[in-house]
Amino acid sequence: MHVVILPDWRHATEHIRDRQGRKGQTRETNIEPDWANEAYSDPEAVWFVPDPKGRKGMSNRTIGWSETAGFVITVVTVPDPEGSGFVWGASAWRSNPDEVAVYESKDREVNKEKR
Repeated sequence: MHVVILPDWRHATEHIRDRQGRKGQTRETNIEPDWANEAYSDPEAVWFVPDPKGRKGMSNRTIGWSETAGFVITVVTVPDPEGSGFVWGASAWRSNPDEVAVYESKDREVNKEKR
């Protein structure tokens, strides 16, 4: 059995729950931490290690399905640099069409990394 250490959202909970307010756009979707954790732990998730869009090279990106939310979510996490396995949740959003296409792609194995 594969055990997934879920991200700790204590410093980013309000950040992901208030995406509409932060972006000032009602088309944005506020994300619950539990939804982000479902996407993060999706066995079919696509992993980018490191996040190709990360600015400092410290983050990872996961694109996965949240059953509770009913849609694909992109999750950005920062692993403990000491290698403890601890993971901080940094951001999460409803995946855009390009990200959904990556998730649904039959060729996504080239982008998938081990956790």
